[in-house]
Amino acid sequence: MNNRSILLALLLATGLPQAIAAAPATSAAAAPVSVRHATSFTIRNVVIGQGAPKTIVPTTGANAEQVLQQAQIIGANPNADLIEFRIDYLDFATDPARIAALGKQVATAANGKPMIVTFRTKAEGGSKAISDADYGKLYAALIPAGFIDLLDLEMFRSADVVNALVAQAHAKGVKVVMSSHDFQATPATAEIVARLRRQDTLGADILKIAVMPKNPADVLRLMDATAQMRASYSDKPQLTMSMGGLGAVTRLSGEAFGSDLTFGMIGAPSAPGQVDVAQLRQVLTTVHAAIEGSK
Repeated sequence: MNNRSILLALLLATGLPQAIAAAPATSAAAAPVSVRHATSFTIRNVVIGQGAPKTIVPTTGANAEQVLQQAQIIGANPNADLIEFRIDYLDFATDPARIAALGKQVATAANGKPMIVTFRTKAEGGSKAISDADYGKLYAALIPAGFIDLLDLEMFRSADVVNALVAQAHAKGVKVVMSSHDFQATPATAEIVARLRRQDTLGADILKIAVMPKNPADVLRLMDATAQMRASYSDKPQLTMSMGGLGAVTRLSGEAFGSDLTFGMIGAPSAPGQVDVAQLRQVLTTVHAAIEGSK
């Protein structure tokens, strides 16, 4: 995808649905477009990699009561497709028995929505620091508990830990969201592509990267790298975003350049630049209709 195409995607995504709907008809039909989609898969009743990006809403509670209250709200909200159980926010974030017991309750409260379980390490912008060895032991203890649909696994943890957890998760039917986060800057396009390709090689089911922009060119780089991955390197679903207010457009226009999931919020955000999930859904639906109408 060249810069002109990316800019068109930016303009499309940032237009209000009302403005798009009210746009006057033209005498000439739009040129047909070709959009390469991911090879989709279904978790519970959610198809990932097909149609408009699916929405993920995270929990941010520090204790069981807060998390369960949030899970009930997320489960009842039709605009949320998946729930992310952020265990690093918990007061007992390294206690696998308590986390597993709560996780099963969260799964029930979420009304059957697929669950991503995430310990975001402090090294990648999370709430708590943890050694690679303890990170591996915690996840290894949680995977057999049976409440996890998808596991967020940071690619830059110990190679032995990452390889072992991918194998264990897949043996239990758990999908792996392999992730990389840079809260300081946006790497070069080639580096973003290299990280996503490495995730693919390591056995990820969903390729994920989040970066921080310092200017509009950084946002374009993230979108360009996502499009390159989809066009040339992998048909696995992607979850890519440029964070902060400047990068919010990447959360809205993913379908145009190859991102298949996006984070929204109900209440408190878990990362800078998240958009209220109801507003997010409105824009995603509008972008999807526009793309489908141009085929």
